[in-house]
This record gives sequence, C-alpha cells and structure tokens, in this order.
Amino acid sequence: MVQAYILVQTEVGMADQVSEDVSALEGVVRVDIVTGPYDVVVLTEAASADHLRTLVVSRVQRVAGITRTLTCSILNA
Repeated sequence: MVQAYILVQTEVGMADQVSEDVSALEGVVRVDIVTGPYDVVVLTEAASADHLRTLVVSRVQRVAGITRTLTCSILNA
C-alpha cells in the first residue's frame, strides 16, 4: 500500500468546494482545509505507485478549482 499527502492550492474562495469534491474520490482517506501556502491537504492511499499516479493525475488534478498540487509520498507507513 502506498500513501501520500497531496498539498493543493485552489482558486480564491474554492477551498470548501474542492475539499468536498476531492473527498468523494476513491483512494482519498482524509481531506483538511488548512492555512498557509496551500489551501487543502489530502491524504491518499493506493495499491501501488502507478495507482497513486493515476489518482493524482487523472482524478485529483482534474477537480474544478484546483490550480496546483504537490504530492508528498509517505516513506514510513
């Protein structure tokens, strides 16, 4: 099992909607709205690195209102 945090920047005023939309995606474990340079932090889980890539590129990054993502793989899970 591969886990990663995805740090998400959103368009102004879109953090709530992005959070709601991302939380409905398969493989998303937890979604938090945060302060700082990123607006939303997403904890994801996938069967492999390839599945994680598909989750990030084909699903998360396509959510309306997202302007940028940064994926941080978890090494000690």
